[in-house]
Amino acid sequence: MTTKTKRPVCDYEGYAYQEFWESGRDYEDAVERIALRRLLPPRGGRLAEIGAGYGRLLPLYAGYREVVLVDHALSQLEEARRRWGPAGPGGHPPYTYVAADFYNLPFLQGSFDTAVMVRALHHASDAPAVLSAVAGILASRGTFVLEFANKRNLKAILRYIIGKQSWSPFDRQPIEFMPLHFNFHPDWVLEHLAAGGMEIEAQRTVSHFRVGLLKRLVPTRLLAGLDGLFQPTGSLWQLTPSVLVRSVAPRGQAPLREAGIFRCVACGSGPLTQQPAALTCAACGALYSADDGIYDLRAPVGEGAA
Repeated sequence: MTTKTKRPVCDYEGYAYQEFWESGRDYEDAVERIALRRLLPPRGGRLAEIGAGYGRLLPLYAGYREVVLVDHALSQLEEARRRWGPAGPGGHPPYTYVAADFYNLPFLQGSFDTAVMVRALHHASDAPAVLSAVAGILASRGTFVLEFANKRNLKAILRYIIGKQSWSPFDRQPIEFMPLHFNFHPDWVLEHLAAGGMEIEAQRTVSHFRVGLLKRLVPTRLLAGLDGLFQPTGSLWQLTPSVLVRSVAPRGQAPLREAGIFRCVACGSGPLTQQPAALTCAACGALYSADDGIYDLRAPVGEGAA
């Protein structure tokens, strides 16, 4: 699944990600939804989910005027569009599908009042650069809800104490436990969010009961409900394999843009100009494909008329 860009990217192109979630991960899905419902503003203008895959969490965003799903893999976005279409049922907001590199997001500052990243940061070899990129597309006081894999979880601590694990869960540096799969120390993540000007508002811990035997013996709804009761303890300590954080962008950033959110990833200029089946950059002439409602902004496909 790994391809190379300017930085290595864990590319889910062609991967059956929906099957991954439908093969015994009902509990993980349920507890993440509980946490997101508590952390996300219930309504807003424009929301981006970075690393959205096939749109597993899309129903949670019904209170937004517009939703943009971002992923590096075109196949994931194609599956999302087949699954959800240009808009959801029952008056759900319009959906836009964007293929992009999360190190070089193709959006202008002020494009979003809310950004979500779940199960994506753990593929970043340069996580601070990704966090900075997301902060840079938010409007003034925009909300960023981030999920990250926690290296200082209870299982890792116990394994380290009894000598079954060589790396320390208390060391602040990320640990790459397999190629392009990283776990992070909670304090390290919070420090890098704060370094980018983000103000930490809330933390929730999830997957307190991610144990195979419990998931087999206890009904998912009950186990997830119990997890929801413990999630607020994330403001005190973080001992679960997954942590969610809500942070807010500083005042003084650009206000939420009404339109024209795309920027050129080649030269940084924007907004891009919409043409039939393409977006073009007036500054450098870069041309980007737009096919069946999916915008490919990972890199230019050619040059138009500058």
